[in-house]
Amino acid sequence: MERRPQPVAASVAPATGRRKGAAASRKWMVVPAVGEERRVEFGKHQIMKMTGLPGRDLRVLDPVLSYPSTILGRDRAIVVRLQGVKAIITATEVLVPDHDDVLLASFLLDLRSRLSLVPDAAPSTNPAADDRGNGMEQRDQRNVSGMAISGAGNAKILPFEFKVLEVCLEHACKDLESQTRSLEKEAYPALDKLGSKVSTLNLDHVRNLKSRMVDLSGRVQKIRDELEHLLDDDMDMSEMYLTRKLSFQGFSGSLSRADSNKYASVDHDDDREEEDHDDETESGRESSVYVKPDIEELEMLLEAYFVQIDGTLNTLYHIREYADDTEDYINIMLDEKQNQLLQMGVMLTTATVVVTAGIVVVSLFGMNIHIDLMKDPETPEMARMSNMYFWETTFGTVAGCIAIYLLAIYAGRKSKILQ
Repeated sequence: MERRPQPVAASVAPATGRRKGAAASRKWMVVPAVGEERRVEFGKHQIMKMTGLPGRDLRVLDPVLSYPSTILGRDRAIVVRLQGVKAIITATEVLVPDHDDVLLASFLLDLRSRLSLVPDAAPSTNPAADDRGNGMEQRDQRNVSGMAISGAGNAKILPFEFKVLEVCLEHACKDLESQTRSLEKEAYPALDKLGSKVSTLNLDHVRNLKSRMVDLSGRVQKIRDELEHLLDDDMDMSEMYLTRKLSFQGFSGSLSRADSNKYASVDHDDDREEEDHDDETESGRESSVYVKPDIEELEMLLEAYFVQIDGTLNTLYHIREYADDTEDYINIMLDEKQNQLLQMGVMLTTATVVVTAGIVVVSLFGMNIHIDLMKDPETPEMARMSNMYFWETTFGTVAGCIAIYLLAIYAGRKSKILQ
């Protein structure tokens, strides 16, 4: 089943500029399997005619639109968009939009080195060589998928499209892993600093790091989901064997021409015999449709990078878990501070009530009534006694207020309202 690319968020350009972009040609870097690379200009319809891609697949590579990471396998080409790497891969060449940025330059450098290190995987017609004198069998043959098996070992050479796809995946995984390591080096010290001292500066730094982590996790998760979807769908992986399909097309063409020459001289009696076996042939074809395709090489390739991208996602998950733990720790600290403030408020309120009781006593003595304590002393003895009564009353009031306060605090601690 053919998948359609789905944009996450499209930044819409002005209408006039959009029409010009659709009609104008774009610069492409063409890297063939054999030969020199070249920079050419192709229009949208030229690319569609060369690769057989529909217009909706080319929108994945549109610089105006913001698409997530996508790998689309089609009949004659593979469309790849991974972490800024955009490419159309065919069985014989790869087309890369010619944008002058550092990420694309490093990708092209890796692609050139990868294609120069591995010998060409074009189909060969050399016969197998058998050396029985030494007791060792050496074979040098190329199968229809374009892979060569060396006689000294079991090392397999991937087809051209898988070499390019591997470079794209490796470049994207390395870029995401590098960003994850950089984030990890900044996140843990920042979170530890925030846990030791909660300040506006530390909170703002952690907020920026968390925004980066969420964005990076989304991109890593998208690539992981894309690889997981391909690994779960054998037909999608089978569609990505472009060299094999190209070889099958050439083999089927030669076979059909040979069959037409062979059956031109056959008698009409054989037609009746063929009709008897039509049902068996149709049942055999129906059963062969459901045979699992040979996708072992691509499956192993995708599984390797799936494990790598899954490890990167696990690293981001650990950073997020540490951030959540730090946030919980800070919330506990803030709750503890809040509880301390509430307890202090209760104690201050109790002290206010107690002081109010003392004020009541002072107010009673300040009333305009005639008692012996308020009379002017007539003798020095009476003056001494009046002064003593004053201090006794003052100290008694203060001591009573302190006793009431201590009793209130004791009652609060005993009832576990205060700690």
